[in-house]
Amino acid sequence: MGNKLAKFKEAAFGFGFLMPSLLGFGIFLFYPFFKSVYLSLHSTNPRGQIVDFVWFDNFKDILGSEHFYQSIKISFLFALMTIPTCLIISLCLALLTHKKNKINIYFQLIFASSIAIPIGNASVIWKILFHPTAGMFNYFLSFLGIDPIGWLTDPAYALISVSIMTVWISIGFTYLVLLSGIKGIPEDLYESAKMDGAGSSAMVRKITLPLLSPAIFFMSVISVIGALQSFSQINILTEGGPANSTNVVVYDLYQEAFVNYRFGTGSAQAIILFLIILLFTIVQFRIAERKVHYS
Repeated sequence: MGNKLAKFKEAAFGFGFLMPSLLGFGIFLFYPFFKSVYLSLHSTNPRGQIVDFVWFDNFKDILGSEHFYQSIKISFLFALMTIPTCLIISLCLALLTHKKNKINIYFQLIFASSIAIPIGNASVIWKILFHPTAGMFNYFLSFLGIDPIGWLTDPAYALISVSIMTVWISIGFTYLVLLSGIKGIPEDLYESAKMDGAGSSAMVRKITLPLLSPAIFFMSVISVIGALQSFSQINILTEGGPANSTNVVVYDLYQEAFVNYRFGTGSAQAIILFLIILLFTIVQFRIAERKVHYS
């Protein structure tokens, strides 16, 4: 009896430390998720109030809508533009600046600095840079004799412009993760490779990249999740326009739920997006993780 009481007290003591985190998850994660599931099965009136239980009609309407598939396509294009570009640039910067010296310390600080800038502030800065008349980008283009570009007003450039800003804001965190991974590789492996006559490119291919694969895999997974959930920069820079050229799924469901007050279809879109992200995460773990070297 005494042993059971001691174990119970120990478990209760542990749960006491976990309770603040569990409470936070419950309020800000689990409750909104189950509320979204509940709303996705109901229809709402123009004031956002629940009217009727409609089963899966909201999902049928969304999956039968060409507009939804267009937003899915834009989301995937956005992910393809940002994720590989950010990973490649961050990897190259990490490879160039991982050695310990005074100059590299300054470069590391510069390359990682974007992690300290909130995405809302960064979006406002880049919106000014992209301005068609007062922006610095078109100002520099005028020196080259190139006509001004509608970075955020031309459907041909809007998604590219948002992607450029997203890559810039994402490089800081990605760079730090990859730099930490490179610094964790034992130096004696490189020394042994040098003694065997291996060049710099061979050491990168045979030593650095295989041992850095866990960090690259980690960044690939969270980058896919982050890209498919992007909202703030699109809301500030383009508001889904022009001509819906940057209307990704998250912004589309935001418009559906909080502008049109159709919480049922907006929640259904959120559930479908959750399933898409979950599917991609599972696929990445099943396929890409096979090429990851943990030792």
